Amino acid sequence: MSAGRRFYRIDYRGTPRHAIEADGSWRLLEGDLFGAYEPGEVVSAHDHRLLAPVVPSKIVAIGLNYKDHAAEQGKPLPQEPMMFLKPSTAVVGPGEAIVLPDGAGRVDHEAEVGVVIGRRAAHVPEQAARDYILGLTCLNDVTARALQKKDVQYTRAKGFDTFAPVGPCIASGLDYRGAGGIPVEGWVNGTRRQSSTTKELVFSIDRLVAFVTAVMTLLPGDIIATGTPAGIGPLAAGDRVTVKVGGVGELTNPVSAAARSRGAGT
Repeated sequence: MSAGRRFYRIDYRGTPRHAIEADGSWRLLEGDLFGAYEPGEVVSAHDHRLLAPVVPSKIVAIGLNYKDHAAEQGKPLPQEPMMFLKPSTAVVGPGEAIVLPDGAGRVDHEAEVGVVIGRRAAHVPEQAARDYILGLTCLNDVTARALQKKDVQYTRAKGFDTFAPVGPCIASGLDYRGAGGIPVEGWVNGTRRQSSTTKELVFSIDRLVAFVTAVMTLLPGDIIATGTPAGIGPLAAGDRVTVKVGGVGELTNPVSAAARSRGAGT
C-alpha cells in the first residue's frame, strides 16, 4: 500500500488526468498510477472537475458484512463473504447525479469503504493482502431495494447506471488494520443516517482480498466494496447524499428522477 498520498482524477483541459495531493499541493501524475510515476506540474485543487478516481473493470461488493446491517435486514450473518458484482458502467464521480430508474420502487443509499486494487491479484494470501492495495476510497452501493427483494439475485438491483458513486480520491497509507478501524458514515441532506468503522466488519479487508482473489483475478483499479453498516434508507429526487470515510474525505452526489422520454404524458 503506497505511503500517505491521495490520488485524484480530474478533467484537465478536457482530458482525464490523475493528480497527487501531497504536502498540501496538487501535482499532475506523470507516468502510470499502477506502475512507475512521479509528481509533475502543480495544478489548482479547485479549478478542475473531479472524476471517479479510477475506472474499474469491475466492483466486487460484499453483502451483509456489518453485524448491525444484517440485523436490520433480518438476515443471519454469512458464514463466508457474500459476493456480487456491480458493473463498471454504474460508476459515477463526485457531484454526478444518482438517477432513480422509473418503476424501480425504493432506492437506498449504502455508505461503504472501497478498497482499490493496485496490481494484478490472484490467489493472494491473507497476510499479503496489503501489498496489493493501492488505497481506500468512498463508495455508495446504491440499491433498488424493492427489486433486490423481488429478484433474489442482486444484479439488476445493484447494476443500474449511476448506482456506484466513487471518490473523491484514493487515499493510500491508511492504517485500516488499526484497533479503531476506518470510520464510515452516510449522510442525506445534512442528516447522518449511518455511522460505523471497519473494526465492525464481519470479514476484514485482508480476508476479503484473499477470498475474492481465490475466485477471480482482480485487475489494477478494481474495487472491493466492503459492505455497509446499519442505517440504510430511501433516496428521493432532490436529495443530496454523502459518504464520508476517515482519511479519504467526502463523496457527495445529488439524486434526480429519470428523464422522461420525449412525448411521455402527452
